[in-house]
Amino acid sequence: MKLLKGKKGLVMGIANERSIAWGIANEAYNQGADLCLTYQNEIFKERILKLGKTINCNNILECDVEKITDIKNLFQTLKTRWDKIDFIVHALAFSNKDELKGNFYDTSKSNFRKTLLISTFSLTEITKEAQDFMSPDGGSILTLSYIGGIRTTPNYNIMGVAKSALEASVRYLSVDLGKKNIRVNSLSSGPMRTLAGSAITGARHIFRHSEKNSPLERNPSLMEVSKSAIYLISDLSSGVTGENHFVDGGYNITAIPKE
Repeated sequence: MKLLKGKKGLVMGIANERSIAWGIANEAYNQGADLCLTYQNEIFKERILKLGKTINCNNILECDVEKITDIKNLFQTLKTRWDKIDFIVHALAFSNKDELKGNFYDTSKSNFRKTLLISTFSLTEITKEAQDFMSPDGGSILTLSYIGGIRTTPNYNIMGVAKSALEASVRYLSVDLGKKNIRVNSLSSGPMRTLAGSAITGARHIFRHSEKNSPLERNPSLMEVSKSAIYLISDLSSGVTGENHFVDGGYNITAIPKE
């Protein structure tokens, strides 16, 4: 039986076919979900429309999360098409790539604000708008994090601060929404060859280091990350909320790697 049969879900943050968000959307479709995908602006529109066709997705809507009106309009539109929503995948992150290198103390105030707004606060605003549209039986909200939110990672800089705040937001939102049986979790994957990952200076070094020093001696595949996401948005994880789930070959448990 398909794990998401009869469920409706929103996936936000797909950049291209290598995105973690796309891997999750594709696997959710394979598990029977009816999906809505969003794109940030016209630059991404054709790309997302093309990907959406491969999973028979007819709900592809624009949403720039810097604008609260876009978020509100997104859910107002969905309410005219669906009677409920069962899960949301929040895979939104942005920072000026010129500041994803060098010293953290060189972070500009303007980029600090924009990075935290898009990468972190958008989860709270989306959750607030979605909560009363979630299934009467509850639902699941999943966001994407990275180990740079709890440990230092070269050149990750302001994104590390954003991910740390994102994981704290997950914990607080899970308490706020628990009484409605809405679960909120984050998934922290190992380094992957995505558009977002490539923006970080020294990404190849980070990829190789994690691959060499994780207990499984490899980084996770897109399919492995996607399958873990399906667990977190499906009823298999009905008793799980407020958690940060690692899919990194065990790298997060390593203090001093073997020689």
